[in-house]
Amino acid sequence: MEEVIDIISLLDDKDRKKLSEFANILINQNKYNKLRKEIESRRTEIKNGQFLSHEEIWRGI
Repeated sequence: MEEVIDIISLLDDKDRKKLSEFANILINQNKYNKLRKEIESRRTEIKNGQFLSHEEIWRGI
């Protein structure tokens, strides 16, 4: 990790900003990966007609 910090310190502000934006993109991809998988599985269920009605949702609460 120290190597990365040393390299980052050599970059100018513009390149540090680019690197920061890239790192944020990677973090967000990992962060939302589970959610994306859940959405895809729900889409499949909906296509097959397997979804909860409004009443069923409220009964579960």
